[in-house]
Amino acid sequence: MEVFLIDGTYELFRHYYAMPPAKDVDGHEVAAVRGVLHSVLAMINQGARYVGVATDHVIESFRNEIWPGYKTGAGIEPDLYEQFPLLEEALAAAGIAVWPMTEFEADDALASAAAIAAADPRVARVVIATPDKDLAQCVRGSRVVQLNRRTRAIFDEAGVRTKFGVGPESIPDYLALVGDAADGYPGLKGWGAKSTAAVLARFGHIESIPSDPAQWSVNAANSGTLARTLERDRELAMLFRDLATLRTHLPLFDDVESLRWLGPRPEFAELAARLDGRTLSVMGQVQ
Repeated sequence: MEVFLIDGTYELFRHYYAMPPAKDVDGHEVAAVRGVLHSVLAMINQGARYVGVATDHVIESFRNEIWPGYKTGAGIEPDLYEQFPLLEEALAAAGIAVWPMTEFEADDALASAAAIAAADPRVARVVIATPDKDLAQCVRGSRVVQLNRRTRAIFDEAGVRTKFGVGPESIPDYLALVGDAADGYPGLKGWGAKSTAAVLARFGHIESIPSDPAQWSVNAANSGTLARTLERDRELAMLFRDLATLRTHLPLFDDVESLRWLGPRPEFAELAARLDGRTLSVMGQVQ
């Protein structure tokens, strides 16, 4: 079996900015929810049967307590923000497993779900549907892969190494040094993508990087400056790595069978009609 894990937060943002506005019968903006729901149902129509969707029910998480500059819900369009609970309601009514996150993030849920599914010998492949670079750390060989649904690109472990210059196990270290503007932490000054990849390709993790750049033996420009910066800000780098490290211990489900799509719940018809009658026709196409 194949398990498909979908980043509902990313999908909601993507559809919000890609689709024209649309109101439900009560005058509320619902275009993004409709788009995501249609998209997930299309995946099921194309053969996906074990599906789970993670969402950020609350944008803030425990990481905001670790780093004050971490991303928040500030600046999100109200019409978009108000669709988060509706998306969760719609997915659940459609019979799709959904994990709304509060203390943790949707990315943590995806990482945890991938770990649980990958531990099941019945699972041939786990597909994590998100372009978020954080999730590259969860890729394992060709059994746990990352899918960018917009470009249809699939990244296995070799693909991650080609894209970032390091393996999945070094992605949190890579992000700690380079920074992640989307998540709100800057990385270390001077540590660009190429130099970071070169150093981590040799040493793997931040704590393994020698203080003496003469021991690096890598093609990294300004290695002396980089070494001094790391020595001065090593503790900060470790904090950023903690931010970038996804949690995989969340007990989202006990058995992969709980992700099997068995059809919509009884309340789906009323909700779909409220959103858009066409949603019912899409559901009718699913076999």
